[in-house]
Amino acid sequence: MNIEKYDEIRASLPAGVRLVAVSKFKPAEDIAALYQHGQRVFGENHAQEMKAKHEVLPQDIEWHFIGHLQTNKVKYIAPYVSLIHSIDSLDLLKEVNKQAVKNNRVIPCLLQFHIADEETKFGFTLDECTAMLDSAEFQELKNVKIHGVMGMATFTDDQGQVRREFHHLHDIFDTLKTRYFSQNPDFKELSMGMTDDYPIAIEEGSTLIRIGSAIFGPRNYSV
Repeated sequence: MNIEKYDEIRASLPAGVRLVAVSKFKPAEDIAALYQHGQRVFGENHAQEMKAKHEVLPQDIEWHFIGHLQTNKVKYIAPYVSLIHSIDSLDLLKEVNKQAVKNNRVIPCLLQFHIADEETKFGFTLDECTAMLDSAEFQELKNVKIHGVMGMATFTDDQGQVRREFHHLHDIFDTLKTRYFSQNPDFKELSMGMTDDYPIAIEEGSTLIRIGSAIFGPRNYSV
C-alpha cells in the first residue's frame, strides 16, 4: 500500500471532492491500515466480499458499492451500504427499494450512464433514464433516493476523448437536476474518475473519485 500516494491524492483534492478508496480484492488488514490513517469511505464491487469486510471492520466506515450489481446480491449490502453508484435499470432500483423496506432504510443511489465507447461497460442512455424517471413505477419507490450520477470513461490514452465523455456526463447531471431533481438538495454527486483519469474528472466537475490501484497497488484477482 502506498500511503505517500494516498496523502498526495488527498492533498490535491479541491473542496467538495471526496475520495472513495477502492479496496476490492484487498484484505481487511489493508483497509484497516488506511482507516487508521484517516480514510473512511471505501468502495467495493462484489456484494459478498463487501459484506464479509463490513462484518470485521469498524462500523463507521462508509461503504460504497461501485460495481455492476445483480438483483440477487442486493440483500447482502442493503442493511449498511452508504451509497450504490451503479444503478443501471429500473428492475435493480426496484430490488434495492424492496430490500431497503425490509431493513427500514432509505438507500442513497446514483444512476449509472454509459458514456464510453466500450460495449463492456454498463449504464443508461439519457433517453432510457428519463423514461424510467417519468414512469409511475419509479414514483412508487419511496425507500431509495437518487443522489446523482456515475459513469466510466473509455480506457484510452486519448485525454481529449476522456474529457469529452466526462463533460457529457456533467451535461447529463445538469439535465436531470433541472428536469427532475431541482427540489432535491441531495442530488449533488457526480461520480467519475479513477486512478488513470481522476485529474480530468475533477476538472470536469467530479465530486467522487474512485481510486484503487494507486493506493493499494496491483490487485490479485485470484483471491
